[in-house]
Amino acid sequence: MAVTSPSRDQPQDRSLKKYQAWFYAATAYNVVWGLFAIFFPSLPFTAVGLEAPNYPALFQCIGMMVLVYALGYYYIAKDPERYGAFVWIGLLGKTFGPIGFVYAYFTGQLPLAFGITIIFNDLIWWPAFWGFALKYARKPLL
Repeated sequence: MAVTSPSRDQPQDRSLKKYQAWFYAATAYNVVWGLFAIFFPSLPFTAVGLEAPNYPALFQCIGMMVLVYALGYYYIAKDPERYGAFVWIGLLGKTFGPIGFVYAYFTGQLPLAFGITIIFNDLIWWPAFWGFALKYARKPLL
């Protein structure tokens, strides 16, 4: 089993329920952000004073990937015992995104203002995701 938690005959502990609420929230957020990126791919760039990308389909593709993450977060929220290890996939994205932004900022590719997306897409989720991962998802997916 990917998650260590009480058996199905015992009541789930309250902290697991708290994490489930975070994953439902992450599901909703990713659906909204993913659809936003698909339907308004230029807006995040023009909002911070950048020219819209020449290839909006690339940002729309990011939106589609964000929607895929939403499905994973939904599975974790719905059945953390079965799908809890999926949190590691989410944490990879929520770690590499900020690393990529820092690189893009220091190489002059993105302005600091673009970092607002990193705060809301990645950093605010770290406490809940890491807390859940370290407490409940310590076994690997395979």
